[in-house]
Amino acid sequence: MPRRASSSPVAPPAIPAARRDALRRRLLAWYRAHRRDLPWRRTRDPYAVWVAETMLQQTRVAAVIPYFERFLAEFPDLASLAQAPEERVLARWSGLGYYSRARNLQRAARVALEHHGGHLPSDPEALAALPGIGRYTLGAVLSIAFDRPWPVVDGNVVRVLARLEAMGGEPRRAPGADRLWRLAAALVPPGAPGDFNQALMELGATVCTPRAPRCGDCPVAALCRARAAGDPEAYPARRPRPAFERVAVVAALVESPRGVWLERRATGANRGLADVPAVESAAADGGDPAELQRRLEKHLAARGIRVARWAAAGSFRHGIMQRSYAVTVLRGRARAATRATGGEWMPHERLGDAPLAARARKAVALLRCSRPAGRRAQAAAAEKGLSPHGRK
Repeated sequence: MPRRASSSPVAPPAIPAARRDALRRRLLAWYRAHRRDLPWRRTRDPYAVWVAETMLQQTRVAAVIPYFERFLAEFPDLASLAQAPEERVLARWSGLGYYSRARNLQRAARVALEHHGGHLPSDPEALAALPGIGRYTLGAVLSIAFDRPWPVVDGNVVRVLARLEAMGGEPRRAPGADRLWRLAAALVPPGAPGDFNQALMELGATVCTPRAPRCGDCPVAALCRARAAGDPEAYPARRPRPAFERVAVVAALVESPRGVWLERRATGANRGLADVPAVESAAADGGDPAELQRRLEKHLAARGIRVARWAAAGSFRHGIMQRSYAVTVLRGRARAATRATGGEWMPHERLGDAPLAARARKAVALLRCSRPAGRRAQAAAAEKGLSPHGRK
């Protein structure tokens, strides 16, 4: 069972009032003078704030902006999101990754439509009970949209608070994490809690960066204990990076007069998304390319698809969690493809609006760049955060 977000602020630690008030005052003044103009900061609509904060989890701000704007254009309110087909929601999310976020958004919208009059509830207990509302999202929505003095702690806030207090140990796990949440609760002011929480996050994103923090531009540098100790980069303690498993993949872009062959994922985090057929090898040497191609052809033959001749379409790298995929893409024309089963032929004109898995989006970007209108397609792919090299 997933752990529910606590609907009560954590008990704050003792913090000298003078230090607390100085931090609040300086951070709020700095934020109001220097904050970035982001689309979700132009509204206090709880629905828009909720969508933005959900998208921003584990995703860069620059990548979120176009997705947020397109998502709100198609689903402008909670009711439109609740009533939309899941395929449309996934299509608008396609490329952001962590698709459980999109599914939980829609599940929560449906609960709110049925039980809360089509609005996000401002009651902390009711909001915390919605699918996908974790501790961070609860605090962000309550403070930014409803003016509740609830704390937030994300990666940027972890770094800022750990440096302000020169916290040793691992602040992302208990008991360090509990201490950080208590500190955040003690600092959030009863007035302008949303601005204050965003000020902490903004400071971590733009000034108090993981490496080479710009302490000379920091509004609270004089109050920072890590800076006083002479080594702000030592905080928070860095976790050892787990080793990446390298995986070789061969994927297929198979075309017919009806479009490109795609297969729906039935299970896992990418359930319901369309993907290009592919096979993989976890061999340390990258696997035998010829053997991978034979396995790919066997996979397609089981679906009634045979390709007479393959051509190289390109390659890209693709990372998911602790796995690094080196993807080689082959392009071919199907023979006798009308009897294919286990997938669908996606017309070329629908590819840009289909709910594609990340790997499929990158492969399709290669396909578009190799077609006669490749330059125009490449520009469109770049606008959506893609490149022929698969980099966002």
